[in-house]
Amino acid sequence: MKLLGRNRDDSGDADPDNSDDSADVAPAGSAGQRVTTAPKGKPTPKRSEASRRRGPVAPAPLTSAEARKRRKELGGPKLSREEKKAQRAERRSDMSKRRERMMAGEDAYLLPRDQGPVRRYVRDVVDSRRNLLGLFMPAALGLIFVMLAVPSVQVQQMLSPAMLVLVLVMVVDGFILGRKVNRLADQKFPDNTETGWKLGFYASSRASQLRRMRAPRPQVERGTPVV
Repeated sequence: MKLLGRNRDDSGDADPDNSDDSADVAPAGSAGQRVTTAPKGKPTPKRSEASRRRGPVAPAPLTSAEARKRRKELGGPKLSREEKKAQRAERRSDMSKRRERMMAGEDAYLLPRDQGPVRRYVRDVVDSRRNLLGLFMPAALGLIFVMLAVPSVQVQQMLSPAMLVLVLVMVVDGFILGRKVNRLADQKFPDNTETGWKLGFYASSRASQLRRMRAPRPQVERGTPVV
């Protein structure tokens, strides 16, 4: 007696281990051709979806050490000691050239805060005059040194008001310089869209630095009229 759902074979007995697999096989086309379908409970993925299934893309390296580590992991070409030395020398030379051009005031190599003709004009105005703000850093360092070197109560009581007076003088000088810079910039650049606060703070922060430590390097001498 034949049972429904079982394949016919020579022995007449069905293999119990292959009973589940036979249900997953369906005839396709001519006789003898069998195509396996996806496992039970999982739909067959489309070809477009399968092509889009890729692994996560690694982010770009942030440091040279991370780049070297990734190159070693990927099995990239290893550089010899002479090639590494030449690469470092070339990198240092390129950085030195870029810094020199930045210090010279070339607009393409400046930081975003220093770019533009308005900022260049403000730098020239600040560099052409003597500023009390330039004395703030050495004066503050001198007062701090005296307070640490002479730890007496009388000296502390004398230097604390002196520090407050110094800060007040620097604030007043920065306010005056900011107003002057904004007035001159508005006269020279009527279409200037920068706010007065930004230009004033930029001028004050540059004036508070020592002249030889300013970046970019001053392009005018003290006392030179800036028009």
